[in-house]
Amino acid sequence: MANGSEVVRGFPHLDTVHGAITALYKRLSADGVLAYAGSVAPADVALGDDEDLHLGTQRVARALVRHLRLPEARMVVSFRAMEHAASVELAAGPEYFIELNDRFRRHRRDIGAALAHEITHVLLHRLALAFPGRRENELLTDTVTAYLGAGWLLLDAFREDELTSQKLGYLTPEEFGYVLALRAEVFGEDPSPWFTSPQAYEAYARGRDRAQREARRPPLAGAGWARRHRYVKERRHGRAGPDAPYAFEGAGASLRVSFDCPTCWQRIRIPAAGRPVRARCGLCRSLLDCEP
Repeated sequence: MANGSEVVRGFPHLDTVHGAITALYKRLSADGVLAYAGSVAPADVALGDDEDLHLGTQRVARALVRHLRLPEARMVVSFRAMEHAASVELAAGPEYFIELNDRFRRHRRDIGAALAHEITHVLLHRLALAFPGRRENELLTDTVTAYLGAGWLLLDAFREDELTSQKLGYLTPEEFGYVLALRAEVFGEDPSPWFTSPQAYEAYARGRDRAQREARRPPLAGAGWARRHRYVKERRHGRAGPDAPYAFEGAGASLRVSFDCPTCWQRIRIPAAGRPVRARCGLCRSLLDCEP
């Protein structure tokens, strides 16, 4: 797990994020994802100043193991001087060895965030879910951590002041906020009261705005007038522009429009009939009001 000094902002990794969410639904199924309702509670992953460091760290690790539904996994956590924030040794189990950077001895408020990322590595290892390339795999891990209810800790570890900055993980702060907003929509959950960092809340708000705009893109209902006007014009010609979030196939009465499900990003195809319809995503089972 990296902890770079230069904080990248914005949404440069959304293609990988979308692919990660699709892969998660394919691997777990819709019911499997819904089993992670309820994010990990702040009280379960907070380490008190007067709590024994090693015992408290093991307690937090056990809480995250339970939350991520890894009942057979035992985490052995130690601290040492290292370049990265944390690392985990992936093997057959049932014991997994996690090393945390020595600086967490002094900054114990972020131990839960570091552990959340590493324990999600264990989950993905057991699920045999991985992306090619180290960086893509780390982005997958961040995305799954956030989508399954432990990643708000990683965003809350983002803090900046006039002299220093800190960010854990590989997603940008806004991308963490974006994934948390997608999760919030599925589970009816608002993570914002858990943020202790004002920068984390701001990043969540920007990510939430992006997610909400994407949920109002044609052919989804609720698209704004300008977007809808463009969509109708392109539908008439049966050809979408290069930057459109949809594509047309066929012609005439057989014209169909394809677009990404705003929940799981699986591609959906429906007739471009020009009248309101309700579509169900075959992967995540979301019901989508459309005006194709």
